[in-house]
Amino acid sequence: MAYDESLATRVRALVGEMPGVTEKKMFGTLVFLFQGNMSCGVYGDGLIVRLSPDASAAALAEPGVRVPEMGSRPMKNWIMVDPDHLADDDTLDDWIQRGVLHARGLPAK
Repeated sequence: MAYDESLATRVRALVGEMPGVTEKKMFGTLVFLFQGNMSCGVYGDGLIVRLSPDASAAALAEPGVRVPEMGSRPMKNWIMVDPDHLADDDTLDDWIQRGVLHARGLPAK
């Protein structure tokens, strides 16, 4: 699955020169890693965000958020934010920061 390059450009601009963040192409997706741990990415035309189990469950109650699937399997502890709910950079940045906050709590790789 190809990813939305315009959304990837917006994510790159918000991540900027954030220390410890790198990007990597994986499985047709562009992911952003914080200290070696995946935090968020662009999957198709949406944003995927890695969260704790509790934060994932809470996020699923928000509009435009669902569980992403890799093939036919749900991605555990990840959420997908649909593009219609990423219209402004403040909202996009909020989701990115949630993923970075989660990754920050994991041991560096």
